[in-house]
Amino acid sequence: MTNHAERLAALRAHLATLDLTGFVVPLTDEYMSEYVGDYAQRLAWLTGFKGSAGSAVVLADTAAMFTDGRYTLQVREQVDAADWQFVQVPATSMADWLRANARVGDRIGFDPWLATVEWVAATERALADVGATLVPVAANPIDTLWDDRPAPSPAAMAVQDDALTGRTSADKRAAIGEWLTERRADAVILSALDSIAWTFNVRGTDVAHTPVALSYAIVHADGTAELFAAPGKVGEDVARHLGNAVQVRAMTDFATALATFAGKRVAADPDRAVAAIHDALVRSGATIVAERDPTVLAKAIKNPVEIAGHRSAQARDGAAMVRFLKWFEETAPMGTLTELSASDRLEAMRTETGCLRDLSFDTISATGGHAASPHYKATVESNAPILPGQLYLIDSGGQYPDGTTDITRVMPVGAVTDEMRDRFTRVLKGHIAIDTAIFPDGTLGGHIDGFARRPLWEAGLDYAHGTGHGIGSYLSVHEGPQRIGAPNYPGGGPMEPLRAGMMLSNEPGYYKAGEYGIRIENLILTVERPVPGGDLPMLRFETLTFVPIERSLIVPALLTEQERAWVDSYHARVEELLTPLLDIETAAWLAAKCAPLG
Repeated sequence: MTNHAERLAALRAHLATLDLTGFVVPLTDEYMSEYVGDYAQRLAWLTGFKGSAGSAVVLADTAAMFTDGRYTLQVREQVDAADWQFVQVPATSMADWLRANARVGDRIGFDPWLATVEWVAATERALADVGATLVPVAANPIDTLWDDRPAPSPAAMAVQDDALTGRTSADKRAAIGEWLTERRADAVILSALDSIAWTFNVRGTDVAHTPVALSYAIVHADGTAELFAAPGKVGEDVARHLGNAVQVRAMTDFATALATFAGKRVAADPDRAVAAIHDALVRSGATIVAERDPTVLAKAIKNPVEIAGHRSAQARDGAAMVRFLKWFEETAPMGTLTELSASDRLEAMRTETGCLRDLSFDTISATGGHAASPHYKATVESNAPILPGQLYLIDSGGQYPDGTTDITRVMPVGAVTDEMRDRFTRVLKGHIAIDTAIFPDGTLGGHIDGFARRPLWEAGLDYAHGTGHGIGSYLSVHEGPQRIGAPNYPGGGPMEPLRAGMMLSNEPGYYKAGEYGIRIENLILTVERPVPGGDLPMLRFETLTFVPIERSLIVPALLTEQERAWVDSYHARVEELLTPLLDIETAAWLAAKCAPLG
């Protein structure tokens, strides 16, 4: 069994040899990724925390774990409270905690390849307030201690065919070149892995569940580019696909390339290009143009080819989900299922489609109290039996060449309580409110977030996460900049105006600690919605996910006439779309699940 207390002690001892009294450990990589390869799982190695978002600070005599409301329960299960304080963000930021806990003369290290310029500036200000110093390290001390640290993936890139992307790489690079010319800039640094994959129409297998390849890129104002990757990553097929306008260079050449921009104007995204990149450009004599990565918005607004591909992926995935839900309903009452055996079955059913490339994230297969932790991940140690009287929550998705899916459904196991059905129906009401919203073009996601919460607020309830995130086209399951949320919930911060073509999730929930969790999630597409007689361009959402919502958990009396009509219309569409993809027995089961509420 891993002794994380010994690892913490070893880190403190090593820091002392570096003349450091503390160290910051974020859960990210040198590309500022949300999901990272095994080689970058430093936070898990040190603390045991296996969530997908968090960070830690180690000082000489105290240490703190920082997580948001999605991980309130999980962090306490996986990290030893004897060694770590648990700090919830955004209520308390890391800078706030350091201001309160660092001491005069402290030298707190950080890895400049794992931090943004803005984070560095904010943390330096906080430490200066107490007479402490933030110190960049040349080598990450955890890497020194991590004897069996995995190597970065050596897997080769693959071509993402233009027939699936809807735009050639040359066209995308030309658009980036125009963007640079408008800003009088010579080049832009692309460091986000999904931005590189999208720009060059390539994919990879270097990060679990996200089809990207470890690389950096520089795109010039004339549309030419340099792509930096480890040897063997760019095979002949990818090289032919990229063409002569893209120079493939070794990953080790990236730092050298950053030193060649003396007197040039270089765009770098302050949220995506790490401090080490920024510092290298400053040393080279470049003028940094601090602008958002130009691919971010272009990637978020899906073109007709991407939308059509997503619909195909959703139908395929929906049929697999229906087969799973039927199997679950028939099998769970026997008392033989566990969280892991259920999720394994769903993955097998997705694999049977013949098109699955990967899951889109670690499946959240959670029963009873585990489902009250929104991002719970079942392990061999935590794997719980699925028992009568419980609600079972399954949040999952698939990576297909034509689209990325993400869906959450809740199923009862035997009889459940009236309270559970009440809460489920309130979550459903919030889900419908988002799905049926009509709003002006340019509305922020924060403006409509409250629509989903109102039915819960009316009962004195809420949920501690955002209501919706963007989603990629065979790329990241969490894609910005669009989202539905508010600053006081995880993922809070600046909002992006919603535009036609943006895909998002619609996933309100409710969680009762230690007892059950509920979330209903579909993916939705933002589309134009002309209003006769109106004088504003208006938008609405179009549902993309079609899988039945468990009727036995709905309290019809809590629904308005319009909400009941939505449920019946949605289920009619589910049956219409999926029946041709199912065997006769499963189609009959689906028909019963999609019957009108009556």
